[in-house]
Amino acid sequence: MSKVKVLYVEDEPFLGRIVKESLEVRQFDVHMVADGNLAMDAFTTHRPDICVLDIRLPSTDGYRLAQSIRQQSPSLPIIFVTAKTQTEDLLKGFEVGGNDYLRKPFSMEELIVRINNLLALTKKTTPHVTDTFTLGLFAFEPQRYELRWQGHTRKLSHREAMLLTIFCENKNSTIGRKEILMRVWGDDSFFNSRNLDVYVTKLRDYLKPDPAIEIMTIKGVGYHISVR
Repeated sequence: MSKVKVLYVEDEPFLGRIVKESLEVRQFDVHMVADGNLAMDAFTTHRPDICVLDIRLPSTDGYRLAQSIRQQSPSLPIIFVTAKTQTEDLLKGFEVGGNDYLRKPFSMEELIVRINNLLALTKKTTPHVTDTFTLGLFAFEPQRYELRWQGHTRKLSHREAMLLTIFCENKNSTIGRKEILMRVWGDDSFFNSRNLDVYVTKLRDYLKPDPAIEIMTIKGVGYHISVR
C-alpha cells in the first residue's frame, strides 16, 4: 500500500522537524517547505494527498496558499495549523477552502487523527467528476464548485459545496444536524455547529432567486430542503 503524501508548510524549523519526523515514523511521506513562495512548486512536484499549512509564513500566508491550491485541486483536504484563536481567523480559513484547524501547540496524535479523518471524509463525500445536480432553477456542479442559474454563475467555497451536495442528495427529505456536521467538519462540536448555521444562512441567500426552494430548520433534528 502506498504511503499518504503530505505537503507540510511550516517556517518554524524546530516544530517542523519534529512534526515531519513524527509523521514519517508513522509511514507518511512528508514533503516540508518553510517558505510560502516555494510551496506551490512543491505542491506541483509532490502531488500530495493532503496539505498541512501554517498560516503565518514568509513571503505569503497560508490563506493565499490555500486559495492557489484550491484552484488546482478543488477537493484536496487542507488543514490549517495556527496560533491564531480569533473566530474571524477561523472563518476566513474555512472561506478560502480549509477543511480543518489545529491550534498550536498540538499533539501528534491529534494531527494524525485529523489527517486520517479528512482523508476518509474526502473519499466518502467527493462527487464523481461528471455529477451535476438539478435544484429548481439551479444546476450545481460540485466538482467545479459552481452554482448556475439563468445565465449566472456563483463560485462556492469548499464547505459551501460540500453542504449543498448533502442537501441535493437529500432533496425533499430531512437530514440530521449531526450527520451534516460529521460529513462536512468531521465532528459535532459547538464551534462547528455555529459554523453550520452560518453556512446554511449563506446557502439560503444564494438560492433566493428560486422561491420554490426552501431550507427549513427542524428544531432538535436538522434540516429539510424542499423544492416545490
